[in-house]
Amino acid sequence: MGYLIGVTALWAFSFSLIGVYLAGQVDSYFAVLLRVTLAMLVFLPFLRPGLLRGKQRLALMGLGAIQLGVMYTFFYQSFLLLSVPEVLLFTIFTPIYIALLDDLLFGRFTPIYLVTALLAVVGAGVIRYDGVDSGFWAGFLVVQGANLCFALGQVGYRRLAAGLPPTLAWHNVFGWFFIGAMVVALPAYLLFGNSAALPTTSLQWGVLAWLGLVASGVGYFAWNQGATKVDAGTLAIMNNALVPAGLIVNLVIWNRDADIPRLLLGAVIMAASLWLNHWWCQRRQVAVS
Repeated sequence: MGYLIGVTALWAFSFSLIGVYLAGQVDSYFAVLLRVTLAMLVFLPFLRPGLLRGKQRLALMGLGAIQLGVMYTFFYQSFLLLSVPEVLLFTIFTPIYIALLDDLLFGRFTPIYLVTALLAVVGAGVIRYDGVDSGFWAGFLVVQGANLCFALGQVGYRRLAAGLPPTLAWHNVFGWFFIGAMVVALPAYLLFGNSAALPTTSLQWGVLAWLGLVASGVGYFAWNQGATKVDAGTLAIMNNALVPAGLIVNLVIWNRDADIPRLLLGAVIMAASLWLNHWWCQRRQVAVS
């Protein structure tokens, strides 16, 4: 849980940095490519290919390609079809996908996870709903593609980790994750990138360096490690904890307007979903023992 809370705080700052210094100024495909490249360089020195078999390496690369490469391709395209509030609103469905995919991959059905995930969606919706325009269905589907990729990457990582030795040094194999993401990010930039919209200031380069080395490199490693240490219900709920965290950071540092009563109400609803999930897990442990 500590991993997820820490990365939530980290990514809350990152989203504001993107919105203030990069969005509409730096080519999105280049930003993704540089983030993936820098993150990959963080882990390449630690890479020990012999720790994983061929299929396991390919599985980890596939998860990186989906969770990072394909997800970002969908996500950045959504801004061409939707307003920013609509994109933020439609990302709140990720917990539902996590709850359903986790049960599917682990061969079970846990209704309480779906209930708490839906409650987390309600909480995030209370915070972020600002109304939608009429012709938004194409954009809605693109965002759901991003949500599914992010959810599948997390759940797939949990499933892969469950079949590997608990003593595995993940920092010695996580480079494969970013290599997989590079397989998608590089062709995407070569095909769709705009070389005329590269960073022009040292501040933009600095923001990209931070996003690549820390937010992507450290962030995705810690988040996926955290995903293996909690139950699916907690993971699903934490995917929407970024909404209130991001708004708080934006309000405090960049003084952007935020509806404080809605922010508090949504946060309370999501906290209630976490409490309900924790209560159910404790009750299940008592019943088993």
